[in-house]
Amino acid sequence: MITVAGFNTAIDRFIHLDALIPGQVHRARGEQVYPGGKGVHVAQTIAALGERVQLVGLIDAPHRNLIQRRMSERGVLFHGVEVAGELRHCLALQDAEGTITEVLGQGPLLGQAEHDALLLSFRRSVEDSELVILSGSVPRGFATTVYAELIDHVKSAGKRCLVDASGDVMRHAVAAKPFLVKPNRDEISEWIGRAVEDLGAAKEAALALRDQGIAMPVVTLGGMGAVAADDSGVWHARLEAAQVRNSVGSGDCFLAGMAVAMQRHMPLEHALRLGVACGVANAQSEETGFVERSSVDALLAAVEVRRLM
Repeated sequence: MITVAGFNTAIDRFIHLDALIPGQVHRARGEQVYPGGKGVHVAQTIAALGERVQLVGLIDAPHRNLIQRRMSERGVLFHGVEVAGELRHCLALQDAEGTITEVLGQGPLLGQAEHDALLLSFRRSVEDSELVILSGSVPRGFATTVYAELIDHVKSAGKRCLVDASGDVMRHAVAAKPFLVKPNRDEISEWIGRAVEDLGAAKEAALALRDQGIAMPVVTLGGMGAVAADDSGVWHARLEAAQVRNSVGSGDCFLAGMAVAMQRHMPLEHALRLGVACGVANAQSEETGFVERSSVDALLAAVEVRRLM
């Protein structure tokens, strides 16, 4: 079993426009509404790849049936902690050129009882898991040290912990030394204080994270693929997508692929191959943060993997 902490559940709206012009009234050409948040994306992709997964996150009364039904249909065991406030709404606007503009909602401010219930549900879920993922932002009302504290809990239980976060939450998490962290290009550039624009810079950034005690740092680079390091060396994987329809959530699907590979005890080069295939499969799909297993399988052989060091 893989446990995903996707605490800051969202309702995603993906809207298609002819053009996005500030200050103008727009008519949508199409709209899709999904349960969202990075944790939802990771969990449902893990399930699509055939692994058992459970997700811990927020739920509210207006969207309870939507989220529970979708997670059940997708094969995800969902532990939803209900909150009095309304879940955050995240908006993605795509124009006719394919450019996507995102607006990420703030979400509810949790009371102490809701805060404690969410953490209790997570700690119970860790007990029957082999792998644990902390994914995305944390709800308002949580300290930025919460992932670091949960990493310590997961490590004390003898489990590996994977983290995908940003800002101060990620800084504290890195200090707690989880097994894997997955910053993207922008996040690692902010972290090291200089732009990561090529594979050489990504390799050095991954090695710097290794020096800080991260067993498997992974740096995702969008169309340039991903660079990762472990005891076997530093590896780069890339697949040039013939068509990109919707790249939102590709990093989450990538992480899901990496987690599945780790659960199956694959070496890093094969984990990167699966991760990249998942990320590209998402980018070629209409839905945000989800892939079909058949699409991933069709892409695997085309992923180029090579050792950098």
